Amino acid sequence: MPAIQRAANAELAAVASRSEAKLAECQARYPGVRTCLGYEEFLRDPSIDAVYLPLPNAQHCEWTIKAAEQGKHILCEKPLALNAGEVTRMTDACAAHGVVLMEAFMYRYTDRIRQVLAVLRSGELGDVKFVSASFRFLLNNPASIKLRPELGGGSLYDVGCYPVNFAGLVADTIAGGGPGSSRPESVAVECVKAGGIDQMFSALLRYPGGLVAAVHCGFNLHRRVGAEIVGTRGLLTVPDPFFDNPGAIALTTDAGTREIAVAESDRYRSEIEDFAAAVTEGRPPQLGLAESLRNAELIDRLLAAASP
Repeated sequence: MPAIQRAANAELAAVASRSEAKLAECQARYPGVRTCLGYEEFLRDPSIDAVYLPLPNAQHCEWTIKAAEQGKHILCEKPLALNAGEVTRMTDACAAHGVVLMEAFMYRYTDRIRQVLAVLRSGELGDVKFVSASFRFLLNNPASIKLRPELGGGSLYDVGCYPVNFAGLVADTIAGGGPGSSRPESVAVECVKAGGIDQMFSALLRYPGGLVAAVHCGFNLHRRVGAEIVGTRGLLTVPDPFFDNPGAIALTTDAGTREIAVAESDRYRSEIEDFAAAVTEGRPPQLGLAESLRNAELIDRLLAAASP
């Protein structure tokens, strides 16, 4: 919500909730923003052009389709849906009603990712053969919706979707086939489950051309957020690949290690502004639905491989 207010081409007009207490808190923190008790009234409001949908994962498909039916453009939190079938239904509904649908992978709007892509495209790494990405933290809130299977809980949906997307971004960039075009030819997984969800998930993905990706996520261990991209001539180390803090990425070659400065970014504002520009300019957003579908298809494969 603060990012919507910071955006140059968007206005925070209204907020909907089924909780009167949350709406009262919202009114106190955001004076002048209208509040709606219930989602249906909100979606029927003709003055609202677009919605940001941060509901639990299991509700993304239902409410995206309902928003599309009311002519609202939708910025939906990641993961866009629980499976590829839902993504297809959402995409079809938005196309039928002429509205923009975008998955909210805010990390793609940082200087860090711009610098990573610049190194990949420069050829300094040589023939890229390996990428690893991890997003893990210790979840110590037993009441969290992230632990509820009926709401789409689990570490792969919650934080693992980031390394999966990052691996796809690297694969697309080095293959040059366009966003969402690279799919692994084989996968292997290890998963630790408890309470009906995956608490920790690791996977190896092998892509045509020889690229191998290792992705890891979890709720049950100390925080680890990092990535590496390794080629025949160099290694790129990327701390905090999914955040927008300032810092540096490190390029190591036979000539030594060179740090590449990373500027602080306002990833949520940039995401909002790209989405709003896609709506007002009639163009696709930077992060397209081909990638969203590919991400969902791959998560489907990983979960199926982890099933007993």
